[in-house]
Amino acid sequence: EVQLVESGGGLVQPGGSLSLSCAATGFTFSDYAMSWVRQAPGKGLEWVSAISGSGAISYYADSVKGRFTISRDNAKNTVYLQLNSLKTEDTAMYYCRKGKNYYGKDARTAWDNAWGQGTQVTVSS
Repeated sequence: EVQLVESGGGLVQPGGSLSLSCAATGFTFSDYAMSWVRQAPGKGLEWVSAISGSGAISYYADSVKGRFTISRDNAKNTVYLQLNSLKTEDTAMYYCRKGKNYYGKDARTAWDNAWGQGTQVTVSS
């Protein structure tokens, strides 16, 4: 059974930083791309970033490009998202998602059915 456990969210002022983690179990982690997605109150799901199975290739939504960095440690079965220069519009529940294959480009739009509990990021002064 695929399990995803997100952590690291919190309350931060605009311009601040946070580091999110997602620990994964139940599958061969390095065989699959991983993504981060988010959902703001009253809004739909937004894809944020994806990374290939090896970690060599990453993709970002235009809204976070240059501010967020995705990475992964396959030895620890963990994917990370570093959030810098945070804006109020980054406020959302953040989830990691397991891609359907190795390729990060596919993990921009297609994911496995598994969901973690998410981690809340609130950007406010």
